[in-house]
Amino acid sequence: MIFKKLTLPTPEEALPGRADAMPVPDTHAVLNTSLKGPFEGMETLMVGMGCFWGAEQIFWRAEGVHSTAVGYAAGHTPNPTYEEVCTGRTGHNEVVRIILDPTKTSCELLLRLFWESHDPTQGMRQGNDRGTQYRSGVYVYNEAQREVAHQIKEHYQRHLSNAGYGAITTEIIDAPPFYFAESYHQQYLHKNPGGYCGLKSLGVPTTA
Repeated sequence: MIFKKLTLPTPEEALPGRADAMPVPDTHAVLNTSLKGPFEGMETLMVGMGCFWGAEQIFWRAEGVHSTAVGYAAGHTPNPTYEEVCTGRTGHNEVVRIILDPTKTSCELLLRLFWESHDPTQGMRQGNDRGTQYRSGVYVYNEAQREVAHQIKEHYQRHLSNAGYGAITTEIIDAPPFYFAESYHQQYLHKNPGGYCGLKSLGVPTTA
């Protein structure tokens, strides 16, 4: 395709996908922890903020993060491939699944990092990356995460409005199924230190 679709497909328009999950390594290439779990005593958070290569690096570097993985979520196609997601016909977003140790960090701290590390006002794009797979999203696993996400969104919106930016377009919804991306995408910027990262902070902090 010459361009990526900027509107989400309906379930009827989506590609059919497959039953088999994407094979990935057992171990995180940076943190040396499990990539797939189980994660006893841990909490899960999932976000989308543009190209998942740079987004994952931000979170594996954060204190208290036990493991991260990149994948696809919030679409219709089961177990999609990267090539399928790039057509815009799966509805999926590029996401990072974050496993955090609640004794060392919190969803609130990591969501502040999320809001401060990308531009959430761009709709179906992030910088030069255009398409539904690059939309801003927070996918919550419980009501506490939802409440915190909305509180920080409102706080950040006030700062953005004061700085002359538009409305936040981040979707905040219940966590949908997470489908692992291909092995070469996992911890990509660790394996390819000079690789592409399209994230750019607006420089507007969420702290008071």
